[in-house]
Amino acid sequence: MRVSLSIISLTGFVLLSLGCNPTLTVRPPPDDIRNYQTKQWLSVIEEKASQGDWLVTRGYTDSDNLVAAATNIPISHAAVLDKKRSVVIEAVGSGVRVSSLKSFIHNAHRLLLMRPKWWTPERGVQAVKRARTTVGKKYDFLGAIGGNDPDRFYCTELAVWTYQPHHSDNEQFPYVLEPGQMYLWADILFDSQPRN
Repeated sequence: MRVSLSIISLTGFVLLSLGCNPTLTVRPPPDDIRNYQTKQWLSVIEEKASQGDWLVTRGYTDSDNLVAAATNIPISHAAVLDKKRSVVIEAVGSGVRVSSLKSFIHNAHRLLLMRPKWWTPERGVQAVKRARTTVGKKYDFLGAIGGNDPDRFYCTELAVWTYQPHHSDNEQFPYVLEPGQMYLWADILFDSQPRN
């Protein structure tokens, strides 16, 4: 992990040196505002989301900052929603894991709820089951730069892969699926905009 963090730090430095400059670092608002907004966003998810939807975010971590810098888009992460259990399935540096929906939203600076274009109620259920089969797999560090490993996943790769049985034969995807591109394969049902 130290090597990975060193590579991330070096990459971030290089990107900054080259002039990549989206909003690189975002900070959470005061706790009372953040808690209120998190509660509002959870309410929207409860009302509008379905099993197998995607939650696409801009987070507060160093890796979120790196992704935003590398893509020059202020979106940095994606996860598959398991609404029935109030959790998300996400690929992070430590691997694919299940996280609490509330915690996931609380750690987001901006939240987009997206409905994948292949979604139906049945396919959404299947997508969540498929995503759960990957829990515990390692993070695809090389995939995040174009060298995909079929036994590992990065966040957006996992989200799109969950619907792979429903992709048409003529669909082509870029070597690297950026979080800011997820709208190309989904409808945006909600965009929180950045926290105040």
